[in-house]
Amino acid sequence: MTTFRFELVSPERLIFSGDVAQVDVPGEEGDFGVLAGHAPFIATIRPGVLAIHPDHAAPMMVVVRGGFAEVGPTGVTVLAQEVVPVDEIDPAVIHQAIKNAQEDATDAKDEATRDKALARLDHLNTLKDALGH
Repeated sequence: MTTFRFELVSPERLIFSGDVAQVDVPGEEGDFGVLAGHAPFIATIRPGVLAIHPDHAAPMMVVVRGGFAEVGPTGVTVLAQEVVPVDEIDPAVIHQAIKNAQEDATDAKDEATRDKALARLDHLNTLKDALGH
């Protein structure tokens, strides 16, 4: 299978850079897969699981939140606000954090605090879904 260059970048650091066979991206308008020779375009990404498929290796799964993907003639770059490898997520910690965020949203004294708690809850549910729990 033909490979192409893929880079995954967060505000903190370069997460992944290398040749891959395929990348599956959670797009705001729907999930999409990219193979070598894909038409160029730019898309916003939604919170979800991004799958990186190195040639002849098991896929690397990461949870991404916010950002955009750029497919160009030389490869794909994903700039994500936050990146968490799926294998670093502890289900017990996520379940407790969801409970805490739900309580924070319920107990919020103002709309801004409630919106912040609901955004955190949405992100935590994305992590939980990535684990399949």
